[in-house]
Amino acid sequence: MRRRIWSAGLAAGLFCAAGSLWAHHSTSAEFDVSKRFTLVGTLTKVDWVNPHIVIYMNVKGGGAPEAGARTGPAGSVVRANAPEEWKFETNPPAWFKRVGVNKSDFSKGIGQPVTVEGNRAKDESNYGYLLKITFADGNSLELVSGAAADSQK
Repeated sequence: MRRRIWSAGLAAGLFCAAGSLWAHHSTSAEFDVSKRFTLVGTLTKVDWVNPHIVIYMNVKGGGAPEAGARTGPAGSVVRANAPEEWKFETNPPAWFKRVGVNKSDFSKGIGQPVTVEGNRAKDESNYGYLLKITFADGNSLELVSGAAADSQK
């Protein structure tokens, strides 16, 4: 009887672990990492949660780049015709904490214009992977690899 309970527990644990691994994705599986684009809009929300921090922004159409332009293929500027809500995910909270960034560093920009650079979802929905965010005061947060950071020194 003990052996059956132990086997059932082991099977349930393996099933849960496999589900967690399947649910987590690599960046390149969901986002087109070969193309970087820029989007300008208003930061509306920051979800400081695992497994990834998620930010939301509204992008208004027409007008100057500050009013919702985004860079498309070959650097062309694409303007939204109607307001759009965009969602960007990025690294987990623990990663940002290790490099000295906390939720307030993102939240300070809520309601203000921001410029986001990232990789768009392969399905071309209003979803992307945040690589850099620049706030209205000119400060920015950027994800860089160790090699890239060393070359900037």
